[in-house]
Amino acid sequence: MAARGRALLLLLLLALLLAAGGAGARWSGPGSSPRLRSVVLGRCADFLALLRPELRDKNCTAIWEAFSMVLEKDPCSVLPSDYDLFMNLSRHAIPRDKSLFWENNHLLVTSYAENARRLMPVSDVLYGRTADLLSWCRQEKASELDYQSCPTSEDCENNAVDSFWKRASMQYAKDSSGVIHVMLNGSEPSGAYPVKGFFADFEVPYFQKDKITRIEIWVMHEIGGPKLESCGEGSVKVLEERLKGMGFQSSCVNDYLPVKLLKCVDHSTHPDCALNS
Repeated sequence: MAARGRALLLLLLLALLLAAGGAGARWSGPGSSPRLRSVVLGRCADFLALLRPELRDKNCTAIWEAFSMVLEKDPCSVLPSDYDLFMNLSRHAIPRDKSLFWENNHLLVTSYAENARRLMPVSDVLYGRTADLLSWCRQEKASELDYQSCPTSEDCENNAVDSFWKRASMQYAKDSSGVIHVMLNGSEPSGAYPVKGFFADFEVPYFQKDKITRIEIWVMHEIGGPKLESCGEGSVKVLEERLKGMGFQSSCVNDYLPVKLLKCVDHSTHPDCALNS
């Protein structure tokens, strides 16, 4: 009986340890992306070799080293300014009339931009390309990366990923010129233009009045989805009035046809995609 009791006790302890491990995620976000260094270096090298060979003098190793400096900091103590050196090493000119800002449209934006062939959203600029869709943070009380979870804005404001995109958004807005394009999702239940978000808080305030000629807003709706907001309505109207108050000329189009045709590639038989003869 004593041996059986010890075995049951060991099994119970093992079950408790496994349960603790399964519930041990410290933060609400995904953990650091595997092989982070290799991914960042590889994306940088591909960008310089295949997309922008005129920038080949940039040093991907130095860019990574500047980026990785934040991995030495507590995961909730990373500021946008901690990426200043990384940004200075990786930033480059954005062609005039090529900037594309967005909210709640990531896949559609990248598909339409087509590696900056049409337009150049922040994910097609070197500093954005290196980090797009990645996650990273240091363990809270250790020097290694945390592969289990990383903090989001739900956990703390100064987390590594949000601070990165705040800094990238500010730089991207400052460097944009000519005609500015903005793609919003008019089928988003929370509103096409989030009044608290990266575009509203870290891009619009950094638009350079002397560099921008006008701003074009495209309100796209999901094929077969609800048309919750359109130009001149709801949060879109809030954005239009904000830009006007800042002294910018703006225009708005519902379901900008070239983008809608791209959406219809996957919904060719849907009535929303019928072409008028």
